[in-house]
Amino acid sequence: MSLSRERSFVEDVLDIVAQIPPGRVMTYGDVAAVLGSRGARVVGQVMSRYGTDVPWWRVIRAGGHPPVCHEERALAHYRAEDTPLTGSATTDDYRVDYASARWSPG
Repeated sequence: MSLSRERSFVEDVLDIVAQIPPGRVMTYGDVAAVLGSRGARVVGQVMSRYGTDVPWWRVIRAGGHPPVCHEERALAHYRAEDTPLTGSATTDDYRVDYASARWSPG
């Protein structure tokens, strides 16, 4: 991938994530699919490197799991935004109710 295509992909990922409304989520794979890619892991890498200025907690792993190593910080955001959760809603045992919270750009 050329540097300009890589930069464009990063910008496109961040643009999509910035559009996710409060209380809604997309998976890494969802974001990749919107961009015509199957690169969920690449989306994860983009979020890891560049995602601090966008609502990173709104991009979750398959199965409703919050971003790795950010479960506690993400839970505070989910609670503040009334994101539907399943499980005990503690930092050790919760998931986002993906069926209820899933969002896709219009």
